[in-house]
Amino acid sequence: MKSIDPNQLPERENYKFLTGSIIPRPVAFVTTQSKAEVLNAAPFSYFNIVTANPPMISVSVQRHNGEMKDTARNAVEQKEFVVHISDESYIHEINETAKVLPPDESEIDLTSLTPIDSEKVSVPAIKEANIRMECVLEQVVTLGDGPACDLLIGRVVQYHIREDLYEKGRVNAEKLAPVSRLAGNYYAKLGEMFEIVRPK
Repeated sequence: MKSIDPNQLPERENYKFLTGSIIPRPVAFVTTQSKAEVLNAAPFSYFNIVTANPPMISVSVQRHNGEMKDTARNAVEQKEFVVHISDESYIHEINETAKVLPPDESEIDLTSLTPIDSEKVSVPAIKEANIRMECVLEQVVTLGDGPACDLLIGRVVQYHIREDLYEKGRVNAEKLAPVSRLAGNYYAKLGEMFEIVRPK
């Protein structure tokens, strides 16, 4: 087995190793709003659950040359954001929002996606998403040299889900058809599912 010291690798090689190994990764499609009420939208695959009580999720927003990206800055300033679960039905539109734009331009304008009002936060959501979570900012943790990223911890204050996806308190993963991130430009569909019962 090959041993590699990450401290001996340049940042790009560490990035490639991590994103090629930690797969598949769920993709959060995040909307935030600036003080000037510009709707920002972008996908993030450094995303996961933090806790269920209270419900919290995390999104790690990598900085660019040490500077906060619009998503992190807006979330920190407005204390709110909306996370949409990426799925096959609109993944190509989500990909369009990954383009780097100035803060006064909305990535939504590059797509045919439809902004709609949220219920408990002021940040608009995206109608085409089959699952979305309205969040208030619980905490932001700045990490790494430079610094490198802003870890947003969001407390979920409202869920929205397409009715036929939610059955007896469970989300139907096959109907949702989630999309996950691999390395490079590659994504993956849900694929074959199997069950392993946890020991008691």
